[in-house]
Amino acid sequence: MTRLELRVDVAAPAETTWAAVTDWARQGEWMLFTEVRVTGGQGLGTELSAFTGLGLIGFTDTMRVTAWEPPHRCAVLHTGRFVRGTAEFRVVPHGERSEFIWSEDIPKVLGLAFAPGVRWSLRRFAEFAREYHR
Repeated sequence: MTRLELRVDVAAPAETTWAAVTDWARQGEWMLFTEVRVTGGQGLGTELSAFTGLGLIGFTDTMRVTAWEPPHRCAVLHTGRFVRGTAEFRVVPHGERSEFIWSEDIPKVLGLAFAPGVRWSLRRFAEFAREYHR
């Protein structure tokens, strides 16, 4: 496994960025080819199911929230058959702006293929968070 860490500047305060990234049901609006749903819980212990793919071709990634520190840090443990390991979202405040950091353990062979999709998703996330309203 290798640790992938990508960052994006967001033209929104940390609290707004946090609210946008933890609005699980809306992650499909910015995350490439992914739809997320909450399958149980809230905050620490939340269970999530994310389908990534096109049409019927893809895979389901299940996760459990293992750290919940609003509005700065959320960590998840991937519990599915295909995706394993940990991931973390961090929000760093910079006044009326913030920085969103995505870190994830991925197999080395997937790193080159995975990173461009995450970068694209993070650019979309920055736009999503800037205009975010619950």
